[in-house]
Amino acid sequence: MKSRFIFLGIISLLSWGCSKNTTAVLDFEGGKLDINEVDFEYFEGKTKITFKDADTDVRAKASIRIRRDSVIWMSFSSAGITGGKCLIDKDSITVLNQLSNEYSVYKYDELSQKFNFNINYETIQAAAIGNLIIQRDESDRASQQNEFMVLRQKSGGISVENFINKDTHKITMVGMKEMPSENEAIINYTNFQYINDQYFPFSGLISLFYKTEDIIFNTSIEFEYSKAEISDKPLRFPFRIPKKYVER
Repeated sequence: MKSRFIFLGIISLLSWGCSKNTTAVLDFEGGKLDINEVDFEYFEGKTKITFKDADTDVRAKASIRIRRDSVIWMSFSSAGITGGKCLIDKDSITVLNQLSNEYSVYKYDELSQKFNFNINYETIQAAAIGNLIIQRDESDRASQQNEFMVLRQKSGGISVENFINKDTHKITMVGMKEMPSENEAIINYTNFQYINDQYFPFSGLISLFYKTEDIIFNTSIEFEYSKAEISDKPLRFPFRIPKKYVER
């Protein structure tokens, strides 16, 4: 469960994109719920990441590039040293560890079975650009809560609450809880700014709460963008597995 939320959390925080708005209008008792979702061709960004748990405090920089409905590319570095790359496409997720000369390949069907959650490229891209992680279903419920509209969804054993700002119609917080373990992830997006007429967060915090043998652990992942751009001009996605690398 910990790895599932870390996986979804890292994808969502590293890959927050921007572009033209599209609006999903959802019915609920008493009115309509508008969500400004994102449409784009190419995205490029740079962000600082801090990962903390009881034993770890890691800070790194990441570069990310996305081609819509095709590929997500990421490169990581710490203290100026390139540490790894990740390529996410329609078939799988491939991770290179350039410090240990190793690589790993994760197939979506294996991940979905292991995590009991439907993982595919479309799901990851939706999280990456700030759209709904779970597609709309007739069982979804929406209501008003103070200054937010709340969309409640379920997928397998996971319940998801999306908090949408009534003024900007952007998702500002996502809460995920797995039953019966009650392991939980909370994603908060802040520091919203306009780029190319798109209102999106330059900062955010993901908090993960999970239990192991009745002990509650807390992991946090914080990000802050220094650059976020969109373009119709094609980007390069350099990715190659050297022959000397060993598959883990």
